[in-house]
Amino acid sequence: MTRSSARRFGRVASKRPKVSEHPLIGPPPGPPGPSVIQGLSTAEVRWILPGQLDAAVAGWFGRFPAAMDSREDAYLVHPVLRGLAVKIRAGQLLEVKRYHGSPGILDAAGRARGRIECWRKWSFPFGPLGPNDAGPPGWTVVHKRRRMSRFRLVGGRLRADAAERATGPECGVELTEVRSGGENWWSLGFEATGPADLLRNTLEGTAALMFAQAPPGDAELDMGHCQSYAEWLSRHRVTAAIHPREGEESQARRRQD
Repeated sequence: MTRSSARRFGRVASKRPKVSEHPLIGPPPGPPGPSVIQGLSTAEVRWILPGQLDAAVAGWFGRFPAAMDSREDAYLVHPVLRGLAVKIRAGQLLEVKRYHGSPGILDAAGRARGRIECWRKWSFPFGPLGPNDAGPPGWTVVHKRRRMSRFRLVGGRLRADAAERATGPECGVELTEVRSGGENWWSLGFEATGPADLLRNTLEGTAALMFAQAPPGDAELDMGHCQSYAEWLSRHRVTAAIHPREGEESQARRRQD
């Protein structure tokens, strides 16, 4: 990591709230189940922007084969766990991700710019939270409708595919319509997996292919919108508290009274 990127990352990290100094360490008690997914190293870049997904952006993404899916993920937003992201994926898997720093900035020919983040991810089988998927306080449900394309490294070249994740080096690219708290957002994300020494090259090579054609001019894929889902939810909760929507504000006043 360069000194400049380290300073940039330091400024972002310093804004994160201080929480428990005892992160999740080690496997859960009891014998491991056969469907536990071993720790998976990733290199990721994601942008999340407000509003409905524009058809022009969907058309730009559609140059490559993609599969469609829809699901609901529940994110743990309170308490904040420094360096960890915890979610229940589609009501079936408990997923824990541990942040491992940033190797630098992705700059795709001036058409997109964002911070690369390295994570280690574990997934465990998980049952329903309760009736109607109701969870305890502190969890936020995010509705997602995704277009997913995968770029696999074959013979030293990246090839686009819509098939499920493979075991070799690849980078998944997703264009997602997001709905949470009654609001619409959309996200473009890259996630490279495979051998650690190939992660960044695979991600940057995929980004070069994706951004070989410029996205629609009003798509602001910049540092200001570059964030993980965990960071976005944290920021969004703070913004909502400062600027509550109509109805929420009156409820807050009644509680104060």
